[in-house]
Amino acid sequence: MSITEQYTRASGLSAAEVEQRVRDGQANDVPDRASRSVADIVRANVLTRINAILGVLFVLVMATGSIIDGMFGLLIVANSAVGIIQELRAKRTLDELAIVGQAKPVVRRDGVAGEVGPQEVVLDDLIELGPGDQIVVDGEVVESELLEVDESLLTGEADAVDKPVGATVMSGSYVVAGSGAYRATKVGRDAYAAQLAEEASKFTLVDSELRRGIDTILKVITYLLIPAGLVTIYNQLFSSHDSWRDALNGMVAALVPMVPEGLVLMTSIAFAVGVVRLGQRKCLVQELPAIEGLARVDVVCADKTGTLTENGMRLSELRLVGDVDEARLRSVLAALAHDDPRPNASVLAIAEAMTEDPGWHSTGVAPFSSAKKWSGISYGDDGNWLLGAPDVLLDPETDIAATAQDIGAQGLRVLLLASSDRPVDDPAAPGTVHPQALVVLEQKVRPDAGETLEYFADQDVSIKVISGDNAVSVGAVASSLGLGDGEHAVDARGLPSQQQELADVLERETTFGRVRPDQKRAMVGALQSRGHTVAMTGDGVNDVLALKDADIGVAMGSGSPATRAVAQIVLLDNRFATLPYVVGEGRRVIGNIERVSNLFLTKTVYSVLLAFLVGVAGIGSKIFDYEPLSYPFLPRHVTIAAWFTIGIPAFILSLAPNNERARTGFVPRVLRLAVPSGVVIGVMTFVAYLVAYNNPDRGLGVEDQQVQTGTTALITLLVIAVWVLAIVARPWSWWKIVLVAGSVAGYLILFTVPFTRHFFKLDPSNAELTGVAFLCGAVGVVLVELMWWLTAMVTGEKRQLFPPVAGRSR
Repeated sequence: MSITEQYTRASGLSAAEVEQRVRDGQANDVPDRASRSVADIVRANVLTRINAILGVLFVLVMATGSIIDGMFGLLIVANSAVGIIQELRAKRTLDELAIVGQAKPVVRRDGVAGEVGPQEVVLDDLIELGPGDQIVVDGEVVESELLEVDESLLTGEADAVDKPVGATVMSGSYVVAGSGAYRATKVGRDAYAAQLAEEASKFTLVDSELRRGIDTILKVITYLLIPAGLVTIYNQLFSSHDSWRDALNGMVAALVPMVPEGLVLMTSIAFAVGVVRLGQRKCLVQELPAIEGLARVDVVCADKTGTLTENGMRLSELRLVGDVDEARLRSVLAALAHDDPRPNASVLAIAEAMTEDPGWHSTGVAPFSSAKKWSGISYGDDGNWLLGAPDVLLDPETDIAATAQDIGAQGLRVLLLASSDRPVDDPAAPGTVHPQALVVLEQKVRPDAGETLEYFADQDVSIKVISGDNAVSVGAVASSLGLGDGEHAVDARGLPSQQQELADVLERETTFGRVRPDQKRAMVGALQSRGHTVAMTGDGVNDVLALKDADIGVAMGSGSPATRAVAQIVLLDNRFATLPYVVGEGRRVIGNIERVSNLFLTKTVYSVLLAFLVGVAGIGSKIFDYEPLSYPFLPRHVTIAAWFTIGIPAFILSLAPNNERARTGFVPRVLRLAVPSGVVIGVMTFVAYLVAYNNPDRGLGVEDQQVQTGTTALITLLVIAVWVLAIVARPWSWWKIVLVAGSVAGYLILFTVPFTRHFFKLDPSNAELTGVAFLCGAVGVVLVELMWWLTAMVTGEKRQLFPPVAGRSR
C-alpha cells in the first residue's frame, strides 16, 4: 500500500510498520538535551594541571611517612569538589527545566490515537494536532481545520502561520489555533530543530581572562618547578648530606609554595558564591566564568520578543469612527473577548482591558483564521459584530483604511471593530460592513526594560535590538525605550553578507527587524571581529547558534530547551532586569580575585627565589668549601605560613563587596605587586636564614639548631607577608584592619602556645635571632611599601590608604 493510500484511510501506521521503522533506525532518537555528561564534568574538574602538580608532590611526601606534612593534599579534593558540585547543580536545574521538551504527541496508529514519548515517533507516523500542541518532528500537513502554527521559536516572527493541507511544519513550533494532523517526514537528527541543537551541543567553555591568566601563570610555574626541584634535590641529597626522607621533605617544602594551590580554589569559591547569590534572583549560571564574562561585555544583542517585550499585547487606544456610543462599543468588545472560543493574543489583550462582560447570548460564532483575517459573533438583537484586519474588511480607498495604515506604520497592531447586516455564520458573511472603531494594540514592553537599558548605557554597554518581527514594529518598541530613532530601523533582508560591511552597519545602527537565524549568528561574528565582547539574549531555537557563538549566551527560562542547553546564563524568571545584578556580581568576582591573586603569586615568587638561593648556596659550598645549607622549612611550615597571610584572608577578601569596573590586563597588574614583593620577601628571608645559620646556639643539638634557624627565617617571611596582605587589603576599612590584626594574632598564638610550638616545630626562644628576624622583616616592609608607591607613580594608578568618606559607611 502506498503512503498516499495509507493516509487516505487516515488510520496511521500499523504496529508492524512501526516496528520495522524502529529496526531500520527511523525513530526520533534525539538526545533529551545538549549538555556535558556527569563523567565529562568530573573529568574536567579532576584532571587539571594544578591537581597534577599537587598530586605528585603529595605522593612524594607520603613516601616519607610524614602525614602531617601532606596537609596541602586536601586542596586537590577541595579544588575538584567546588567545580564538580557547581556544574552538577547547574545540570540538575537545567534538566528540571526541560519539561517543555517532553511534551507527548498524540499519534494515530491502527486507527487509534494515543500519546507516545517524543523518542517513540517514527518516520511516516500520523500525528494529531490541537491548540497548544508542540510539533516534535518535521512533517507535512494531511488534515487541517483552520490550523495555525506559531513558528516564532524557529523564525523569530511572532505572527501565527496558516497551515493548509500539504503545508510543511517544523519541529520546535506549536499550534495556536485550529486542529489537524501531519505526517512525520523528518525524524531524529534530520529534523530542523534537532540540526540546530546538534550543532549547538558542541560544548564550549566561556572565554575567561581570569582563567587564561591563571593558566598562563600555572604553565610558567610548571616550567620553573623542574629546575627548582633539581637544584633543591641536588642540594638536599649531595650538598647537605640529608637522609632521603629529609631530602624529599625539603624538596616538597620548597616546591609546594611555588604552586598557587589556593588560587584556583578561591577563584572557584568566589564564582560559586556569585552563582548562589544570582540563584536567589532566579538566575542560573551554568559555567562559573560566565559571571566574569558578562562583566566585561560591551555589546548586548537583545531579542525583542520575550526579552524587551512580554509574550503578549495590550490595548493602547480605541479610536472611534464617527458619532458612535463609546460605552456600547466597549461592551461589544468585552462580549467578543469573553465569548471567543479560541482567543489569540490580540483578543486576550482586549479581554484584559475590557473586564465587564455584558453577558449577551451569542447566536452565531465565526472563529478567526489567517485565511479570512477576521472573527465575529452574532448576538441576536444586540447585533452582528466583526473584529479583524482593516485592509480586509474595508475598502482601501476610504479614510478609515488610510488611518489604520498610518497607525500600523508606527509598529502598532490595528484591528477594526465593525457591525454587519447578516449573521457571522452566514455563508455570505461578512456582508455589508459598517466600521465602528479602530482597536489599537501594542506589545507589552517589560516594565523593567527601560531601567535595565539605562544601566547598560551608564556602563558604556551598547544595545543592539535584533528580531525576526517587522522592522517598523521593532523600531517602535526600541524608540519607546529610548534606543535610537525607530523610523530608521533596518530591515535585515537588505543587509550585506560580507562580514566587514555588516560590521560597519552594526556600528552605526541599533535596531534590526526581519533577521534570520543565520543573520543573527553573522551579526555576533561581525561585532566580535571589531574587538567587541558580545552577549546575546534569546528564547527561541532561532537564537541557538547566535547564543553559542556569542561570548556570553543568555537564555530565558521559558524559552526552548535548545537555547537553555547552550546558554551560559539562564534567566529562570524571564526578567531582563536580572542582567545588571549579574554584571555587579562579575565585577565583585573579578576585583576580589585580582586582590587574592596578588597574595598567592607573591608566595610563588618568594618560594621560587628562596629555593634557588638556597640551592645555589648549597651547590657553592661544594666549590668554595663552606658549610652546606639545607632548605630552612618543613612542608608544615609553608602550610602555616599560608594560613593567616593568604588562606583565610584570601577567602574573606574574595567574598567582600567590590564595585570596580572590569578591566583587561589581569596578569600584568598582578605581577606589578607580586614580583617586587616576592623578591623582597625571598631575599630578606634568605638573609635572616644566613645570619641564623652562621650563628647557631651551640648549646642545642643539630636538629634543634635547624628548628631555630628555620623559625628565624619564618618570622622574617611572615612579617613581610602580613604587610603585603595589608597592602592588598587597601583601601582600609575597619573590617580590613581587623582582618590584618587577626592574622597577626593568629601567628602570635602559634609561636607562643607550647603545644602549637612543639607540633609545628617552632622555636623563637633565641632573643638575638628573633631580633634579627624582626629587623630583616622591618627592612622588607619598608622596601615593599616603597615599591608599591613607586609602581603607582610609574603606571599612573591611583593609590588610597582609606576609602572616600562615602565608602566608610559601608
